[in-house]
Amino acid sequence: MKLSSNFYKPLAIGAPAPYRELPVVLERMIHFFPGHNEKLRARIGEIIPQVDVLLGNLEDAIPADAKEAARRGVIEVGRTHDFGATGFWTRINPLNSPWMLDDITELVAEIGDKLDVIMLPKVEGAWDIHYLDQLLAQLEAKHGLKKPLLIHAILETAQGVKNVEEIACASPRMHGMSLGPADLAASRRMKTTRVGGGHPFYRVLEDPKEDGSPRVAAQQDLWHYTFAKMVDACVANDIRPFYGPFGDIQDAEACEQQFRNAFLMGCVGAWSLHPNQIAIAKRVFSPDPAEVLFAKRILESMPGGTGVAMIDGKMQDDATWKQATVIVDLAKKVAARDPELARAYEL
Repeated sequence: MKLSSNFYKPLAIGAPAPYRELPVVLERMIHFFPGHNEKLRARIGEIIPQVDVLLGNLEDAIPADAKEAARRGVIEVGRTHDFGATGFWTRINPLNSPWMLDDITELVAEIGDKLDVIMLPKVEGAWDIHYLDQLLAQLEAKHGLKKPLLIHAILETAQGVKNVEEIACASPRMHGMSLGPADLAASRRMKTTRVGGGHPFYRVLEDPKEDGSPRVAAQQDLWHYTFAKMVDACVANDIRPFYGPFGDIQDAEACEQQFRNAFLMGCVGAWSLHPNQIAIAKRVFSPDPAEVLFAKRILESMPGGTGVAMIDGKMQDDATWKQATVIVDLAKKVAARDPELARAYEL
């Protein structure tokens, strides 16, 4: 086991020192684009200002015969664009694939100074993070990178869920985790082909009625347990939890509800697979103006965060003060990028 005194030391001579705290950035949505699609790449300049994070995808949804083209496409985007306040990420192929090593070595060599986060799919344990951690340190040193690349793990196997606490604290490079419901469903042998969201047959039924009338049924969330476990592991280690993809692009209402469930449970953002999901993620993962204004009243009435205050007939104490702080801190990040919401928040 690595000594705690060595945890924040670079793993290669000449590599940049790891972050002791994650950079403060807004990440309401991680917007995916397929690296091999020339038409989409041509519109990247328009998309960058609209999203918090832009991610070049090399893994799922990229055909095997287009993997190298996708990698070249992501490198091209990194070379030709200035991302400003927008994060630039990539999702590489899994560690057991024939493309992963070239993904890492070529991306770090060509655009390592532009990349912020490497998303690693199908993480099963801390050992996967340790391997990528060491490899990135060696490549950072070789190519003279000045800032460390972060790792974002996708939780999409039963073993990964089992080991989620160890994964979350495996390295100071850990940025956060996303739930990958499609691969996780396959790993668990779940009987669903949906990518995220609920299932009409996964529900609870009210007790039988004496008159024999139809019983009310409520559809349940297949992912609630995994969400909660992932959020706890991330927050306990001061990294960021995300909802992953919602596959039914046409069902904006269900997408918004799934994103909102994730937001309420503590997730900071979600994936957007289509431009119409960008606005949904912005809306959901930005706090409601009324809640922000009320949270500000709580903070103003309890400047030191102690004692008790009554606001509109409701008791506020140190616990609600902490909740209000979370909301106002997020509102400040949103306001810095969104002038309209800044006015609504009165910030």
